[in-house]
Amino acid sequence: MRIARVETWLEHFPLLRPYTIAFRTIAAVDNVIVRIVSEDGRAGLGAASPEAFVTGETLDACRQALAEEALAWLAGQDVRELPRLCREAAARLRRTPAALAAIDVALHDLLAQHLGLPLADCLGRAHERLLTSITIGIKPVAETVEEAREYVGRGFRVLKVKCGHSLDEDVARLRRLREILERGVALRVDPNQGYTFDQVLSFCAQTKDLDVEFIEQPLKANAWDELRALPADIRRRVAADEMLLSEGDALRLVAPPPACGIFNIKLMKCGGIRPALRIAAIAEAAGVSLMWGCMDESVISITAALHAAFASPATRYLDLDGSLDLARDVVAGGFVLEEGWMRTPDAPGLGVRQLS
Repeated sequence: MRIARVETWLEHFPLLRPYTIAFRTIAAVDNVIVRIVSEDGRAGLGAASPEAFVTGETLDACRQALAEEALAWLAGQDVRELPRLCREAAARLRRTPAALAAIDVALHDLLAQHLGLPLADCLGRAHERLLTSITIGIKPVAETVEEAREYVGRGFRVLKVKCGHSLDEDVARLRRLREILERGVALRVDPNQGYTFDQVLSFCAQTKDLDVEFIEQPLKANAWDELRALPADIRRRVAADEMLLSEGDALRLVAPPPACGIFNIKLMKCGGIRPALRIAAIAEAAGVSLMWGCMDESVISITAALHAAFASPATRYLDLDGSLDLARDVVAGGFVLEEGWMRTPDAPGLGVRQLS
C-alpha cells in the first residue's frame, strides 16, 4: 500500500481551563496535524505538540520539519515497510521529536487500517482498559478542592496535583484534598522539577499519611546524582518525566542503583510509538512500571499513546488527559472514556475520524 501524498497544517487550540505548573501558565496550545494519504484513499493521522521547555523543540522548528516539501520523500513509499520508514523519519527528524511523533503515529494508523485491526492489537495488546488521572494545576486550596470535587463527580478516581511553587502550600492542598476525598480516590503529585533535594525529603515526610501514590519529576532534569542520592524507598515512588527523553535516558535511569521506579513515557518527548515501545521494553526488563503521559494534544495523539500503552505489559498508570483540556478538536472518535477508565474502540487503526 503506497503513500500518495502527505498533508500538514497548524491548529490553534484554546484550553477550556487555563492552568499553572511550576514553570509557566498555559491557556492555549498549537498542534501541527499530519495526514498521510495512501493511493487507495485511506488516511493516517498524526499530531505534533512540541514542548520547548522539555525537549528544546520550538513550534517553528516543528513546522519546518513537517513542511510538506520536507516530507516529499514519503510519496511512493510502501507503508507496509513501517520499521524502515520510521528509521528514515528518525534520521531526518532527530532534532524535532514531536514532529517525528506525528509522522510515526500517522504511519502506524495507516498500516493498522490496512490490516483492519485496532492499532493496539497490531502491536500486541496486553491491556483492555486502565484508569487515567486528570490534572489539577497550581491554585489556592479552595479552588483545588472545588476542581477536585468536579472531577470526582464526573467519575474520575485518580487526581494528579501540580506542585512546585511552595512546599508548605503544596502540603496544605494535599492534606485538605485527603480530608474531603474518600480513600478510593488516588492522589499523585507533579512538581515539574520544582523541588530541591531537601524539599523532596520534607515533602515525603510530611505527606506519608496521605497515601500519595507517587511523585513525578521532583528534581531538575539534570539532577541525576541528587536523584540517586534519595533513599531507595523514595526513589521507587519517583516517576521520571523531563529527564526521560530517549532510550539512552531509560538505560541510564535503570543502571544500578535504579534512579526511579516509574517511567513517564510521552510520544512527544521520544518521537512516537516505535521509540516509546523500545523504552517500554527496557522498563519491562528492568522491573520499572510505566505511566503514559502527554502534553496538551489532539485526540489523535492521545489515542495513539493509549494504543501504545496497552501494548506493554509494564504499563500500570495512565495520565492521558491532555485532549480533555481542549475547547475543540479536529477529529471525533478515538479513545473511549467511561468513569475515568480509558479503552480503545473496536475500529481499525486509531479509530479517529477527521471533522470537516
